[in-house]
Amino acid sequence: MAVVLWVTLLMLAAAVLVGLTRVATASDPASRAIVGDLVYFSAIAVIVLLGLLNESAAAVDAALIAALLGILATVALARILTRGRR
Repeated sequence: MAVVLWVTLLMLAAAVLVGLTRVATASDPASRAIVGDLVYFSAIAVIVLLGLLNESAAAVDAALIAALLGILATVALARILTRGRR
Protein backbone atom coordinates (compact mmCIF):
# COMPACT_ATOMS: atom_id res chain seq x y z
CA MET A 1 0.00 0.00 0.00
CA ALA A 2 2.80 2.41 0.86
CA VAL A 3 4.47 1.83 -2.51
CA VAL A 4 1.30 2.84 -4.32
CA LEU A 5 1.02 5.99 -2.20
CA TRP A 6 4.65 6.94 -2.90
CA VAL A 7 4.29 6.35 -6.65
CA THR A 8 1.13 8.46 -6.66
CA LEU A 9 2.90 11.14 -4.65
CA LEU A 10 5.74 11.27 -7.16
CA MET A 11 3.33 11.47 -10.08
CA LEU A 12 1.44 14.33 -8.44
CA ALA A 13 4.68 16.15 -7.67
CA ALA A 14 5.64 15.82 -11.34
CA ALA A 15 2.22 17.17 -12.33
CA VAL A 16 2.75 20.16 -10.07
CA LEU A 17 6.15 20.88 -11.62
CA VAL A 18 4.85 20.56 -15.18
CA GLY A 19 1.86 22.72 -14.27
CA LEU A 20 4.08 25.43 -12.82
CA THR A 21 6.13 25.56 -16.01
CA ARG A 22 2.92 25.77 -18.03
CA VAL A 23 1.65 28.62 -15.84
CA ALA A 24 4.84 30.51 -16.66
CA THR A 25 4.47 29.91 -20.42
CA ALA A 26 0.69 30.22 -20.88
CA SER A 27 -0.45 32.77 -23.41
CA ASP A 28 -3.72 33.99 -21.90
CA PRO A 29 -5.12 34.50 -18.38
CA ALA A 30 -7.77 31.78 -18.75
CA SER A 31 -5.13 29.15 -19.48
CA ARG A 32 -3.10 30.29 -16.50
CA ALA A 33 -6.20 30.04 -14.30
CA ILE A 34 -7.00 26.51 -15.44
CA VAL A 35 -3.44 25.29 -14.98
CA GLY A 36 -3.25 27.14 -11.67
CA ASP A 37 -6.27 25.14 -10.49
CA LEU A 38 -4.55 21.94 -11.61
CA VAL A 39 -1.48 22.85 -9.58
CA TYR A 40 -3.55 23.84 -6.55
CA PHE A 41 -5.63 20.69 -6.43
CA SER A 42 -2.61 18.49 -7.16
CA ALA A 43 -0.88 20.09 -4.18
CA ILE A 44 -3.93 19.34 -2.05
CA ALA A 45 -3.74 15.71 -3.17
CA VAL A 46 -0.07 15.67 -2.17
CA ILE A 47 -1.08 16.89 1.30
CA VAL A 48 -3.73 14.17 1.56
CA LEU A 49 -1.23 11.50 0.53
CA LEU A 50 1.32 12.74 3.04
CA GLY A 51 -1.43 12.64 5.68
CA LEU A 52 -2.24 9.07 4.74
CA LEU A 53 1.41 8.05 4.85
CA ASN A 54 1.89 9.64 8.27
CA GLU A 55 -1.58 8.56 9.49
CA SER A 56 -2.43 12.17 10.30
CA ALA A 57 -6.09 13.09 10.39
CA ALA A 58 -5.23 16.77 10.77
CA ALA A 59 -3.53 16.86 7.35
CA VAL A 60 -6.58 15.35 5.71
CA ASP A 61 -8.88 17.84 7.47
CA ALA A 62 -6.64 20.73 6.39
CA ALA A 63 -6.70 19.44 2.82
CA LEU A 64 -10.50 19.28 2.84
CA ILE A 65 -10.73 22.90 4.01
CA ALA A 66 -8.17 23.94 1.40
CA ALA A 67 -10.18 22.15 -1.29
CA LEU A 68 -13.32 24.02 -0.27
CA LEU A 69 -11.47 27.34 -0.39
CA GLY A 70 -10.00 26.39 -3.76
CA ILE A 71 -13.43 25.82 -5.24
CA LEU A 72 -14.58 29.22 -4.00
CA ALA A 73 -11.43 30.85 -5.41
CA THR A 74 -12.02 29.15 -8.77
CA VAL A 75 -15.56 30.50 -8.96
CA ALA A 76 -14.37 33.98 -8.00
CA LEU A 77 -11.59 33.90 -10.59
CA ALA A 78 -14.01 32.75 -13.28
CA ARG A 79 -16.28 35.67 -12.45
CA ILE A 80 -13.34 38.07 -12.66
CA LEU A 81 -12.12 36.67 -15.99
CA THR A 82 -15.58 36.84 -17.54
CA ARG A 83 -16.17 40.28 -15.99
CA GLY A 84 -19.36 39.07 -14.32
CA ARG A 85 -21.00 37.73 -17.48
CA ARG A 86 -22.94 34.50 -17.14
